[in-house]
Amino acid sequence: MLTEQLPYVIAILAILILIPIVTSVLVRIFVPLHEPELEMSADAAAAMQASPGFETLGDFWQSMVPHLIELRDRLVKILLGVAIASMIGFYLVNSPVIMGKQVPDLMVEHLTPAGTKLQAIGVGELFLGYMRIALMIGIAIAMPVIVYQIVAFFAPALLPGEKRMLYVALPFVTELFLTGLAFGWFFTVPAALTFLLGYGQTTNVATQPTWDSFIDLSTTLLGHPLSMPILVAPTAFQKLAHPDGELATARAAGKAGTVMVLSTL
Repeated sequence: MLTEQLPYVIAILAILILIPIVTSVLVRIFVPLHEPELEMSADAAAAMQASPGFETLGDFWQSMVPHLIELRDRLVKILLGVAIASMIGFYLVNSPVIMGKQVPDLMVEHLTPAGTKLQAIGVGELFLGYMRIALMIGIAIAMPVIVYQIVAFFAPALLPGEKRMLYVALPFVTELFLTGLAFGWFFTVPAALTFLLGYGQTTNVATQPTWDSFIDLSTTLLGHPLSMPILVAPTAFQKLAHPDGELATARAAGKAGTVMVLSTL
């Protein structure tokens, strides 16, 4: 590490440490631990005791309509945020004005060994690949909007203590997510691609990767296609939390197109 880079590293570490601390203090100040008790008239209390549930299916749906409308509005806002951010991502993918180079060139130069050239074989391979990268950039840019809309939808149903836990955990989760992205960008992915692209090279055998193989996350395991190279490694005794336990996790992993790793406990 260069000496002139040290102040920037210290500043970034200080910000990463201060943000959760400041958030925790603000949450303790502005989020009460107990909800204020609402005064209720005797007639309202008697009405609630007289009709504790829903008499008909229509009553149930009538009570659900406001929540469904709010869910629809928040999903529309999420889709609009992702669409606008994806337009920005599409511009970054196809234009070198902002970042000096197009995003695909930056990815190839940074993640692969020097001199690596990717080839496109399919007719729409580059177009679809660029659209996929633009969508991923759009989701990353719109992530604050996505998280805010999800939290704002579920927050009214949470208890004060649960709200405190959620608001305190959000900065830590965000920092861990960004740390994982940075670790993969600077260390994991370049090391893996350097090994895979350089393995077994001879004078007559050379790896010539395609664009699809470079950005595609799908793989196969024992002949079964997997949508992503991620294994679900659950904790043990899941039936303590849900009656279906590990069976529900296995079904979810199957629908997601990935593999579940059984625990030995």
